[in-house]
Amino acid sequence: MDASALQGRRVVVGVGGGIAAYKACELVRELGRAGAQVRVAMTEAAKQFVTPLTFQALSGHPVLTDYFDPNQEGNFGHLDLARWAELFVVSPATADLLARVRAGLAGDAVTTSLLAFRGPVLLAPAMNVAMWENRLTQENVAALVADPRFRLVGPGAGLLACGDVGSGRLAEVKDIVAAAAALLGSGPLAGKKVLLTAGPTREFLDPVRFISNPSTGKMGLALAEAARALGAKVTVVLGPVGAVDRTGLEVVDVVSAEDMAREVLARVETVDWFIATAAVSDWRPERRAPQKVKKGEAPEELRLVRTPDVLAEASRKVAGAKQRPLLVGFAAETEKVLEHAREKLERKGLDAIVANDVTVPGAGFGTDTNRVTVLTRTGVRKDLDGAKREVAQGILELLLAHAPALVGQEPGSAR
Repeated sequence: MDASALQGRRVVVGVGGGIAAYKACELVRELGRAGAQVRVAMTEAAKQFVTPLTFQALSGHPVLTDYFDPNQEGNFGHLDLARWAELFVVSPATADLLARVRAGLAGDAVTTSLLAFRGPVLLAPAMNVAMWENRLTQENVAALVADPRFRLVGPGAGLLACGDVGSGRLAEVKDIVAAAAALLGSGPLAGKKVLLTAGPTREFLDPVRFISNPSTGKMGLALAEAARALGAKVTVVLGPVGAVDRTGLEVVDVVSAEDMAREVLARVETVDWFIATAAVSDWRPERRAPQKVKKGEAPEELRLVRTPDVLAEASRKVAGAKQRPLLVGFAAETEKVLEHAREKLERKGLDAIVANDVTVPGAGFGTDTNRVTVLTRTGVRKDLDGAKREVAQGILELLLAHAPALVGQEPGSAR
């Protein structure tokens, strides 16, 4: 098992009501030891075998058991759980739970969360041998695994808790963890290296004053997490944004545009995709004072000089390479948004650009939502809006669909 595939990944364990529920405790612990962030949802029947408090202690988070409980839903409800997760593991998946999942029912914390979840699902069945071999159970399993989102691990065969011998044992915990790692390491970007820039840069006038912008890095980090969820090895060259979740990402902290250019240019030739979301300051003071400048000493005019154009320099560095990376830029505009974005796409030799009007409510700097238009140099256009995580997924889906055609041509060679 490649445990690194679980490092920093977001995994929900949905616990069904069977005697094997006690083994889900070990599963939660082992997933955590492998570096995963784990949250738990339980059916009402599962609470008869193991208490929610046990899973709360093992995961370090409250357990979702009742979506009618305002306190639970207000803290981290079933929709939040579904949006948060990258992988949903159902263990044990009892005969009853498998039937309800296949039917699309939503009568408990596990099935409601799972119905709202759009990612991969790992089913770990556990039940009596007669129940497992029953034609209806086999039909339910066959229908579920026919959907590429669903994978099966186990069941094993041997002496069951009821005393019968045969198939129906929950798979070994190590095998469930290995299957989870394999699922999270097998996305469409598995084996690919993705380099992103995110956040603002700061250009200091003196030790306490600087030129900057309101970027918080949220869009870039959402893209980084989405790329990681698709199997990529992700490096983020990150401007000063404060405390953020870095799990599962290689983060290189920078401050100025020159810092960002240096780190990007040292890496861009070795990656498969380069996505520049950072809001890089275009100017810096011509001189930086070594000490704080007092009001009476400040000049009437501030002379500025251009900073490195990180994206343009990266594009020039890989131009003509036999295997160059996919180049994607962002254009935060306040007027003539698409016109300016297309001009930037051409001028910097990009494959695609993501344009957004930062004056629109719910878009741009500091928000948790965004509204963007993705343009490619082959003429593709797509509008996306919603939570930044959802927009990030939409951007990557579009890039995955068109990357072969884009990278296979020289910039500007096709319209």
